[in-house]
Amino acid sequence: MEKLVKAIRDVVVANRILAREGVVDAYGHVSIRHPDNPEHYLMSRSRSPELVTLDDIMEFRLDGEPIDDRGRQPYAERHIHGAIYEKRPEMMSAVHNHSHDVIPYTVTPVKLRPVAHVGAAIGAEVPVWDIRDNFGDTNLLVMNMEQGRDLADTLADNQVVLMRGHGCAVSGRSIYESVMVSIYLQVNAKLQANAMNLGEPVYLSPGEISQCHETFMSDFSVDRAWEYFRSRANVTGV
Repeated sequence: MEKLVKAIRDVVVANRILAREGVVDAYGHVSIRHPDNPEHYLMSRSRSPELVTLDDIMEFRLDGEPIDDRGRQPYAERHIHGAIYEKRPEMMSAVHNHSHDVIPYTVTPVKLRPVAHVGAAIGAEVPVWDIRDNFGDTNLLVMNMEQGRDLADTLADNQVVLMRGHGCAVSGRSIYESVMVSIYLQVNAKLQANAMNLGEPVYLSPGEISQCHETFMSDFSVDRAWEYFRSRANVTGV
C-alpha cells in the first residue's frame, strides 16, 4: 500500500512539474505502471496537468479499461500508455505531450538529434510515427489499442517517439526518468533549432551519447533533477 500511495503522489507531482516547465499545457498526460500489478497503470482522469490532484488518479488495465472510474472521464489517448507498457515491460512510466518546440521535427525532414550533453537523455535515435501511414485520415489522436500498438512498434527499443503533426511519447524506467527526458527533449529541440539558424550543428557522437546518457540517467542524477523540478513546481499538499 505504501508503494501505491507514493506512486499516486508521484503522478500528481509529475503532472505539476511538466506543466511548470511548459512541456504540457491544457493537454498532455503522464502515467506510471502500477507498483503491485504490472498489467495495470495509474494516470489522472481527463484534466489539464496543472490542475491534477490525488483524487483524479485512476487505475487502468493495459487495454485502457478503468478499474473503477467512479464517474470520472478518462483521457481519450490513454492507449498510448497501455501500448507502451505492453510492448516494453521494462518501462515504468510514460508521458505524452504536444511540446511546440518538438512538433517542427515531426513535420519536416530534419531529424531530432542530441546537440548538448543533457540532450543525450533522448537517446541516439528518435523515430517519427505517422498515424496516416496505417490509419488514413484521422483526427491524429491515438483513440484505441490498435493505433497505440502501432505507435509502440515505431518506438521500438528507443526512449522517445515523435508523432507527426501532434507531439511525442516518452518512456522511462521510472516516472522521474520519463519526466526528465520529456523536459530535456524540449530543451534539445529548441537548442537544435537555434543552432541550425546559425549554421550546421555539431551533433553528439554515438560514444558521447552513450556516456552522457549513462551519466544523466543515473539514479543520482535523476533524483537530483526531480528534487529541483519539484521545487520549481512548488507542489504542496501532495
